[in-house]
Amino acid sequence: MLDKIMVAGVSVDTRHWIGGRRVASSGTFTDHSPIDGSALGEIARGGADEARAAVAAARDAFPAWAATSRTERARLLHAVADGVEKRIEELAIVETTDNGALLRSHRRGVMPRVAHNFRFFADWLLSLDHEDFETRGHTNHVSWDPAGPCVLITPWNAPLMLATWKVAPALAAGNTVVLKPAEWSPLTASLLADIAAEAGLPAGVLNVVQGYGSEIGDALTSHPDARRISFTGSVPTAKRIAESAAAQLTPLSLELGGKSPLLVFADADLELAVDLAVEQYDNAGQVCLAGTRLLVEETVADEFTRRFVERATALEQGDPRDEATDIGPTIHPRQLEKIDGFVQRAVAAGARAVVGGHRKDGQYYAPTLLTDVAQDSEIVQEEVFGPVLTLQTFAGEDEAVRLANDTRFGLAATVATGDRDRAERVTARLVAGTVWVNCFFVRDLRAPFGGSRQSGVGREGGTWSFDFYCDLKNTVTAPKGWNQDHG
Repeated sequence: MLDKIMVAGVSVDTRHWIGGRRVASSGTFTDHSPIDGSALGEIARGGADEARAAVAAARDAFPAWAATSRTERARLLHAVADGVEKRIEELAIVETTDNGALLRSHRRGVMPRVAHNFRFFADWLLSLDHEDFETRGHTNHVSWDPAGPCVLITPWNAPLMLATWKVAPALAAGNTVVLKPAEWSPLTASLLADIAAEAGLPAGVLNVVQGYGSEIGDALTSHPDARRISFTGSVPTAKRIAESAAAQLTPLSLELGGKSPLLVFADADLELAVDLAVEQYDNAGQVCLAGTRLLVEETVADEFTRRFVERATALEQGDPRDEATDIGPTIHPRQLEKIDGFVQRAVAAGARAVVGGHRKDGQYYAPTLLTDVAQDSEIVQEEVFGPVLTLQTFAGEDEAVRLANDTRFGLAATVATGDRDRAERVTARLVAGTVWVNCFFVRDLRAPFGGSRQSGVGREGGTWSFDFYCDLKNTVTAPKGWNQDHG
């Protein structure tokens, strides 16, 4: 196995990063680019031994890092952000090659957001405080104590951005981290380890281990020294993680799947509504927040559909490195099979593909819109995680809300309406962690993020992140009992 591979002209170390040094494994797995299926290289395939070594390194580094002042922790996180900004082009091309998302998006939005994740939580740390309050003359003081080593398991659809969304607050809180990236897109996590080391992060504070699913995951999530587990991914995997963590009662934060609705009312700006709907094809539909269920008021459904079809069929699908490309490939042949299986079963059950409905060459799936779908059908109820939308109609607010809420998920929802009062009424009734009104994917890191029902457990973002990654302590001090001779 080569210790390093060249990816689009960038050198990437394929070994784990444990305790401040590179560590190889006896086994490897092959990482492929979804753009053309080419093999990028052999990646160290960790297991229980590497998991234990990484948690041990995090445990050993924890006391010193927890004792590091807030100011110094914030300074180091800003230094990591500086390192990210210096390497935005390298990070962007490596991640595009590894997971197939648009290069222009990585350059202009995703990688700058990676740097912002570190800067935001560094600055939030310095402002984090509660006012003291009194109870019968006694003073209550709330503090956030670092919890310990954190196991962070991240998905393949936005590898570095979602990793740093967890890594940054965990480190800011004074915890140490073991990061396990998805096996289908592991490369930028390795580059992050290099950037963190160059920024001066002490050895063992950030550890990165690679491997396949349960081979390494079970050892991480069941480890008695893991004090927090944060996972973004599928519901079945989350259930396995919860079972694994249960023996230690390790606190969990789970951001899981979605089957989010996009509600279009007759009073909406239809051009805006169509824009919002077409935007759901972003990243080839591989976005947990995507509003994949288009619910359109029946009086405007025909016109909406006409405009949508016109826009969707004009999208350019191809090489994500090309500036003109709107939709890239799906991440993996297995995911492509899954997407096509959903669509073909839906069509066999009576759905009609108004747009797309078929594979293209390589790992590309045509943007698809299915109509004539039943509310209780698989295609409406289950997460596809690909460029596949469904369209249903409704007669009024009550039916719109009923359809919107009628799944086991509750991650997000989008509402298009020109009536402010309607927006308030409808959003109040929707079951979702985030609701967008006449917009989509606007994220402020100060806001809580997470899902309801089977879309997740807990919230992260702003103070909610520190609430999760810390042990909150309330110190109650009596007004009497001080030795005045000693002040």
